[in-house]
Amino acid sequence: MNTLVAVAIAPFGVGDELSEYVAEVVRVIRASGLPCRTNSMFTEIEGEWDEVMRVVRDATFVLAERGIRTEVVLKADVRPGFENTMERKVALVDELLAADGGAADSDASAATDPAATA
Repeated sequence: MNTLVAVAIAPFGVGDELSEYVAEVVRVIRASGLPCRTNSMFTEIEGEWDEVMRVVRDATFVLAERGIRTEVVLKADVRPGFENTMERKVALVDELLAADGGAADSDASAATDPAATA
């Protein structure tokens, strides 16, 4: 069943600069081969439920197995019968904005609340 998740996986208690740890997590997610997109707050991953959750687990454990306390924030959209929702949801909003003469720019779309595109 198609699943789109927005996940933030980060270490806890390792200091103020987390980018090195986040890069390790994103590396695991990208190596999975599943469609994904990273922004400043979350990484979106799309695929079958079991595949997506395996990637979330693997990305979490890359830190946890090193003894690092790891925080996971996850939002999931399970939508039977749909595919490519990571791209399609944004495209639909852009089309509506363009029809109304609004800004149909992917950068502008990324600044909006993802929940509004559900």
